[in-house]
Amino acid sequence: MKEEYVIILVLCYMGKQRRNDILLKLIARKLVGLREKQGLSQQKVYIHTGIDMDMVERGEYNITLSTLADLCDYYNTSLEDFFKDMPNP
Repeated sequence: MKEEYVIILVLCYMGKQRRNDILLKLIARKLVGLREKQGLSQQKVYIHTGIDMDMVERGEYNITLSTLADLCDYYNTSLEDFFKDMPNP
């Protein structure tokens, strides 16, 4: 019984994602700028990508690299350009 409890704790810990709230806010701010620069609404981006921009742009969603890459592609920018001049929190 004790071994099962330890295994469950280890599996739960392994499933947790790291979260850097400062970085998420920086990414959110940059995404808002890209969206607004193209004159798009959050709803329009959602319709085209299926990504809920409200949570992303508030920094509440721990965005994956794959999702960020999809958004960069949608906004016609590279990941390299996206992170250019971004501070390292």
